Amino acid sequence: MRVTAAARRWMVEPALSIVTGRTMLAEWKVLEKTQHLPIAALRGRQEESLRRLVASVYDISPFYRRRFDDAGVKPRDLLSVDDLARLPVLTKGDVRRAGRALVSASVGPGRLMESRTGGSTGVPLVLHFTEMVSERRNAAARRSNRWTGWEVGEPIAAVWGNPHLPSSARQRLRHHLLNPVIYLDTMQLRAETIRRFAREWRRTRPTLLFGHAHSIYALACEVRAQGIDDIRPKGVLATSMMLLAPERTVIEEVFGIPVFDRYGCEEVGLIGAECERHDGMHVNVDHVVVEFLRDDGSRAEPGELGRVVVTDLLNEAMPLIRYDVGDMAAERPGACACGRGLPLMERVAGRTADFLKRSDGTRVAGVSLIENSLTKFPGIAQLQIVQDDLDLIRLRVVPDERFDEEARGLLVGYFRETFPGAAVRIELAAEIQREPNGKFRFAICHVPD
Repeated sequence: MRVTAAARRWMVEPALSIVTGRTMLAEWKVLEKTQHLPIAALRGRQEESLRRLVASVYDISPFYRRRFDDAGVKPRDLLSVDDLARLPVLTKGDVRRAGRALVSASVGPGRLMESRTGGSTGVPLVLHFTEMVSERRNAAARRSNRWTGWEVGEPIAAVWGNPHLPSSARQRLRHHLLNPVIYLDTMQLRAETIRRFAREWRRTRPTLLFGHAHSIYALACEVRAQGIDDIRPKGVLATSMMLLAPERTVIEEVFGIPVFDRYGCEEVGLIGAECERHDGMHVNVDHVVVEFLRDDGSRAEPGELGRVVVTDLLNEAMPLIRYDVGDMAAERPGACACGRGLPLMERVAGRTADFLKRSDGTRVAGVSLIENSLTKFPGIAQLQIVQDDLDLIRLRVVPDERFDEEARGLLVGYFRETFPGAAVRIELAAEIQREPNGKFRFAICHVPD
């Protein structure tokens, strides 16, 4: 049974939303309108949501009531985003230690959904939220999907680690009628699996290529090597890990269209996404408050790199207020030429755990070192930087045929200049191993703060 994209968009999804009571469709329609509001109106809506959240959380969460009281703050004191600075930052360690104490008793266990994220530490955070929250997060993701040129109802190709494939007959029918997706498992990125993916692409004709940034790059390299020339999406959307500038160039050359970068996390959903102007990321102020903080807790200036701290305005079942995501980014001043009122942030500069340390106490963004190395020095197919201590930098290099003694010397010299006094060791490898979630880590720092 063939179902067209138009039928999914105008008939199947509206009908299923009525039958099942799903709210995603209605929420998405609201977000399509709010993105064009002036920034002042969006900030007003955001602060109304914030005031509702803190009032509710104070009433239903003993964890946050203690947290507010210890800071000498009442909900009536938090009238604006700036007032959040009166509360302490919530760390991943705080969340792990709190455990179920963070989960609101007012939400029955039968209404809670659960997910886990290990992040860079490998120690999972157990997250709880309601179906309503999940629907609203999906609506925000759909809005930014459409910025790429993809349209609702059109098939999607996902390059993802350990994908959740439909198993039951009901799930497969829903998948076919509503959300047709083909998958390329990032844990199985081999020549034969990519040929099989290309055959499935020809049958399904996806219009959006979506997935881990580095995995899309690996796909692009293999597509080019195999001479596959008929994978032609309307849009390419990279997410879930850093999109390096050299990799963006290759992806755009192979697929013939610009790449859209998106930033979010499992804990709060979508945080920011590029529009068609590719001039920073629009912040999802409908659903989150984003702060950029210096190490001393003060607010970073626009353009100044700071820790990304978010407040989730949706999830009252497991509230995350001033949650330190563990990433570094910056606010981008000014408005986007696209006309959307959504404010802007710079692209993420990396995880705090992926910043390397010099002996003088200063830090260096690992992703910047990777980008510079891939751009400056020939013969590097992949690179991973591992810092075991202040005196040793290990460079895991996947070489190509151009990597010779001259390239080796230039690479070592660059890192010795960047980390004075440290030994630099090159380790040649056939490949860089992925994390269990299918992602790559470009820089790993084992030096404690």
